[in-house]
Amino acid sequence: MGAASSMRLAGSSRPPEGRMSETPRIAVVVVTYNSARVLADCLESLPAGARGADLVKVVVADNASCDESVPLAERAGATVVRLGRNAGYAAAINAGVAALDREGLLDRVDAVAVLNPDCRAHEGALARLAAALRVPGRGIAVPRLVSPDGHTHPSLRRAPTVRGALAEALIGGRLAGRIGRLGEVITDPRRYLVPGTAAWATGAALLVSVAAVRDLGPWDESFLLYSEETEFALRAADRGWTLWYEPESVVEHIGGEANVNPVLAALLTVNRVRLFRRRRGPVSSLAFYVAVVLGEALRALAGRRTARASLVALLRPSRRMRALPQQSAT
Repeated sequence: MGAASSMRLAGSSRPPEGRMSETPRIAVVVVTYNSARVLADCLESLPAGARGADLVKVVVADNASCDESVPLAERAGATVVRLGRNAGYAAAINAGVAALDREGLLDRVDAVAVLNPDCRAHEGALARLAAALRVPGRGIAVPRLVSPDGHTHPSLRRAPTVRGALAEALIGGRLAGRIGRLGEVITDPRRYLVPGTAAWATGAALLVSVAAVRDLGPWDESFLLYSEETEFALRAADRGWTLWYEPESVVEHIGGEANVNPVLAALLTVNRVRLFRRRRGPVSSLAFYVAVVLGEALRALAGRRTARASLVALLRPSRRMRALPQQSAT
């Protein structure tokens, strides 16, 4: 978005230094689309989630919801930014950050949290992420994501590779993720017990330092949904910022729709290939594409509907989603 594009700072690839306040000041951007069923719990969790920090502002960036998302957010005291259409996750983040910038709040906060509406921050979660960002060079901090029953989600990722895509195609992502550094998804539960860096992480909940926000500029809106957080984290690494995982920060996340929705699964799969092609040469990109096609074909033969939809989108570009649905709440 044009308003967000002014956030980028000129300079070298080394990240500018930002000094965190003694009590970190945080703004929150929550992205909604017909999210009333979960939004109230998300917003209600934020004061406790920010305990130990100064929660300066909550912005709800709404993708033209047809349910009660907007009035619910307004009653909760959030500032609502209406995009007027279902523009996608990255566009909503950009609109929310641009609203903070217009109000002069980016100069008054240390970091911006981005949350899905189906997230609930546990006590002190945002303050713990802010504490992790005090270390120079860290630009993004992510929490331990848990399901409502307390199970830890495998939210951390390695950088995508041809070898990893082939391994996932042949033996599945869960097993590939447990074998050395083979798979993209880190599935070894021991990794989630200790803090450390990762190439990227699920974008449902993260905290970005304002220095990184200004250095990196807007999120890439061309992805609509999925891979926008991958692109943002990998671009941050290109600029010298690291992504830090902090297991003491806990955020509950429902999620998982792409695992059962064929349309969303196809978008996720196509975006993986698109992002890899942007960052790598033609030979590696072709090999990655073939590996992903192989994996989806094998799973489609096993009867998985999401894999069939993904395979069609990979093989027939005319069937790929170009815009998100503009539909009424059900």
